[in-house]
Amino acid sequence: MTELPSAIVTGASSGFGRAVVERLVKTGRPVVALARRTERLTELADRLGHDLVHPLTVDVRDGDAVAHAFGDLPAPFSDVGVLVNNAGLSKGFGPIQDAELRHWREMVDTNVLGLLHCVRAALPVMLAAGRGHVVNIGSIAAVYPYLGGNVYGGTKAFVHQLSLNMRTDLEGSGIRVSCIAPGMARTEFALTRFDGDQERADALYDGSDPLTPQDIAEAVEWCISQPQRVNVSLIELMPTDQPFGLSFRPSQSKEQ
Repeated sequence: MTELPSAIVTGASSGFGRAVVERLVKTGRPVVALARRTERLTELADRLGHDLVHPLTVDVRDGDAVAHAFGDLPAPFSDVGVLVNNAGLSKGFGPIQDAELRHWREMVDTNVLGLLHCVRAALPVMLAAGRGHVVNIGSIAAVYPYLGGNVYGGTKAFVHQLSLNMRTDLEGSGIRVSCIAPGMARTEFALTRFDGDQERADALYDGSDPLTPQDIAEAVEWCISQPQRVNVSLIELMPTDQPFGLSFRPSQSKEQ
């Protein structure tokens, strides 16, 4: 059996990222699980096996740290063939006129610059090998507006457009680029958005049947498992009961 090149998954300590790590390990692929929370990464590697999971504590907002970490991976994790840019967040949930500047900076630094740092660090290995796959986790917020989605939606629109432009820049290199755009999903995402307010986070899912992290992980695995001649450019996934935008009731979306 041919050994699979490794995958780097950012934001791997919870939600989509953790589910992607678990899914890819089941296929026998070595995975670098990257996030800020060392304890959670260690638990993940202990459970799945350190021969297939390399925990890596890095903040994607720190470009120098990302470059150093990507350039110092041990075998068999150094032969990077897949990068899943999942690290991202949304902070605050009100109209733009009431937003806090610190929330904007955190979203831009993580969702935009953090993704760029990882792309810049991973591409040299892929280019040298003449193959690779970058999977960027976008959002339906890039396309469908909703109250409070202003700057977050803008950062995800960047991710979608960057994915298209990367395909153009990388033509002939053998590197594929995909963007996966989830709708409402139950993860720690809402908890982060509301600074740990569990009650407000839970209220977002009242009366709905949201996507699960496993749904997104399955989409990622399907993208990268296609024949080399196939580039899946965009997958948009939503819960069956979510028509387009997030469709929150006023009582759910209102800042308190």
